[in-house]
Amino acid sequence: MLPTGRYRGQVTSAVASTQLSHPEPPSQPGSLRPPAATVPQGAVAATPVVSAADTRSGEKQPPLDEYYNALFTHFGPQHWWPGKTPFEVIVGAILTQNTSWTNVEKAIFNLRTARLLSPSAIEKAPLRRLQRLVRPSGYFRQKARKLKAFCDFLRLEHRGSLKRMFATPTIVLRPKLLDVFGIGPETADSILLYGGGHAVFVVDAYTKRILLRHGWAGENAKYEDVRWMFERQFPSNARRFNEFHALIVQTGKHFCRTRDPLCHSCPLGRYREEGR
Repeated sequence: MLPTGRYRGQVTSAVASTQLSHPEPPSQPGSLRPPAATVPQGAVAATPVVSAADTRSGEKQPPLDEYYNALFTHFGPQHWWPGKTPFEVIVGAILTQNTSWTNVEKAIFNLRTARLLSPSAIEKAPLRRLQRLVRPSGYFRQKARKLKAFCDFLRLEHRGSLKRMFATPTIVLRPKLLDVFGIGPETADSILLYGGGHAVFVVDAYTKRILLRHGWAGENAKYEDVRWMFERQFPSNARRFNEFHALIVQTGKHFCRTRDPLCHSCPLGRYREEGR
């Protein structure tokens, strides 16, 4: 079922690079987080993530700081998200739903060639033309509507200004994005983190798969519960969320595959062996 909301994709007539310039380095083993005003770059809290339910049950939490260190050491900085401008990041976040990034790149190339990589241009473009251009990304009819719905939202809510939109506090902006046709939690958080530098963690299928195989999440784990694991341990750390999510994607692609996972050679393999 498609998301419902005020901006339902009706057809209306109406930052040079988005990657973080200084990737978050691995934290030092055993480092403790001092008071907020004096937190050194790269340090993470040694205090485990504990929700109300975990406090009652006495359950432990995943060693996410160790996961991050292991992945960063293995892969190095990822320089995410691929995109030349914040708006291109938003377009990519919408088009990447249920498809590979290779297909998204083809669709973005089509939009760039047609000079449609701006909110006003997409909003004014005929729907059928937009559908043809984004066809390589799959589900092109829905995705064309989703792009128009976002541009409609941007114009009506923020006068067409991404700067104005991203200046909105996360706690206010996130629910509004989720009310836009075709934007779910993962897409909204990708827009917030990679497009606007908001400190939210993006949970994707790779994240859930890793935590499931390591025994930290169930088959039916909710998106918000998994997101909260990361955000409790690394509060307000957009740089860490940016790099961590990118590293998890690499892990999912190369090691924690759906079939025939390479646990023995995975940087996180030993944590699965240790179990919960």
